[in-house]
Amino acid sequence: MTTPCRSCYDENEALTLKVPKDGFKVVQHVPIGSAGREHNTLYLAPRRITDEEFNAAELNTLIDRMYAIMESKSGVGIAANQIGKRLQLFIIEAKVDNPRYSVLGPVEKQVFINPKITRVSTLRKNFWHGCLSAHGEPRGNVASFEWIEYESQNEKGEMQKGRLDGFAAVIFQHEFRHLMGGTYLDLSQQLLDRDVLNAKIEKGELPFFEFVDETLPLLIEGYQLGRVIEGTRDLDSSR
Repeated sequence: MTTPCRSCYDENEALTLKVPKDGFKVVQHVPIGSAGREHNTLYLAPRRITDEEFNAAELNTLIDRMYAIMESKSGVGIAANQIGKRLQLFIIEAKVDNPRYSVLGPVEKQVFINPKITRVSTLRKNFWHGCLSAHGEPRGNVASFEWIEYESQNEKGEMQKGRLDGFAAVIFQHEFRHLMGGTYLDLSQQLLDRDVLNAKIEKGELPFFEFVDETLPLLIEGYQLGRVIEGTRDLDSSR
């Protein structure tokens, strides 16, 4: 069982593959300038998975636990630093029967380790984001690239290159933002409670997954194409 946590950070274990004896807690967003942000793994630089760690039982167990948490929460993605691990690892998947996102179509399960983005579209689309690390928080409207191309390793350490578009590209960029540091709440200037948002979208009063210009904040703002995540700073220098 997982429970929300505002500042779940064990310095001795956050950089390891070790699964805590008492299980994982889903780390929650802490606003800029608030106490505890400096100890929250959502805002601390994650390390790369080393060659020696691929195919190890610990890595496979960690991936399985992350996936189980994501499924239990009906999520479509999860990054390691959302469960207190400062590691460059995330998973995406949207099932056909997902209660929140079925209208956007399925996204196959993929594991991304040590990822980087190599190319992006010129066009951007809006999306109203929620997050496992934003429990009880409003949805936020931010932009993401219509498609992205990436390089990453899989759980076996094999290098993989690919292109994602549509909803898959949105989920990838959402999780990539976590590895960069932070959540959509650090960027969005338009926030609405879920029920209000759904009612407005159904009435056609708000855009939903539509093309937007550069005035809407970009979810992965600050990322340099082709750059590895090591050395990427958090959103606010003071934390």
